[in-house]
Amino acid sequence: MHVLLTPFRKAYRAIVWLANSPRTLILSYSLLILVCAALYHVFEEKASLGDSVWWAVVTASTVGYGDISPQTWEGRVLAGILISVMVLLVIPLITAHFASRLIVDNDAFRHEEQEELKHNLRRVKVLLEALAEREGVILPDSAVPPAAPGEK
Repeated sequence: MHVLLTPFRKAYRAIVWLANSPRTLILSYSLLILVCAALYHVFEEKASLGDSVWWAVVTASTVGYGDISPQTWEGRVLAGILISVMVLLVIPLITAHFASRLIVDNDAFRHEEQEELKHNLRRVKVLLEALAEREGVILPDSAVPPAAPGEK
């Protein structure tokens, strides 16, 4: 069972790589259009190369004007594959890429900054406990975060 997952993991990693680079995403979209146009041109012998590119763009965008449509079974299968790839893979990848860019919090703390803040809070805790002990004040347990193992 583990052996069967390896190709899926590789495919997943390839999709993630593709989605994280606008250049590769646009390049792969363009290549998809050109390859499908070339195949359509081969399958539909009467279609010119320009009409084939037009068909691929219109089909990939799922607009489907209907001015050019496949007549052969190979062309119809190609259309189904192109529409499916666009709707189930390419459009969601483009949407996810831009959505992730919109929700990035540039003010978020980096990991190092978070660790420094936690360390400083632990130091403040120690000082606060020492001050409270000197003054005879009892602090509630939930008032300060616990110290990390091996740290005071």
